[in-house]
Amino acid sequence: MSTQHGEGSGGESQGLIRTPKQLIIVVLLAFVVPVAAIVMLALFVTGGKNLDPAGSSARSAEMIAERLRPVGRLWVAGEPPPPGAQPAVLVGAVKVEKSGEAVYQQVCAACHTSGVLNSPKIGDKTAWGKLIPQGLDYLTKSAIAGVRQMPARGGNPALTDLEMRRAVVYLANASGAGFKEPPAPVAPVAGAAGQAVATAAAPA
Repeated sequence: MSTQHGEGSGGESQGLIRTPKQLIIVVLLAFVVPVAAIVMLALFVTGGKNLDPAGSSARSAEMIAERLRPVGRLWVAGEPPPPGAQPAVLVGAVKVEKSGEAVYQQVCAACHTSGVLNSPKIGDKTAWGKLIPQGLDYLTKSAIAGVRQMPARGGNPALTDLEMRRAVVYLANASGAGFKEPPAPVAPVAGAAGQAVATAAAPA
């Protein structure tokens, strides 16, 4: 009785795949059916159209080169500009020079307000009375190059010669001098090619 039960259960356990040929077919269908479904879904979404044909601008050599082109191009003055270049015209791009008071407040005040490192204090006519007779040019040159414990340009190398001269004038005038304020530089007028041109008319 137990033998019949074993045979019955063995017959029921057999599945649909009974031969190697059926196994191969099932494996192939397991790969082909999902791929076909994905392709059909893609065609349904795109409507069967080629979104990026071979001759489109998105794949053209010119378009690729344009996308890879650097943002900026170097153009040396005096040479012809590259094709399609639009040279920038810098109008009024002259550096704005700081006033003597501004330079004093930012750089000089740290020492010349309290007389640190034996620096002549602002307003001390006795100390400055020995320096003012040496002249503005000499004092400016000393301030630019550095003198005694004072570093060159007061420790700020970004200051221009004009800014240093203005600072010396501010300090000296506040201490009894009568130096004239240095004039501001004249800004050049930019021409069409970005070069400075003279404002005066050319001789006939």
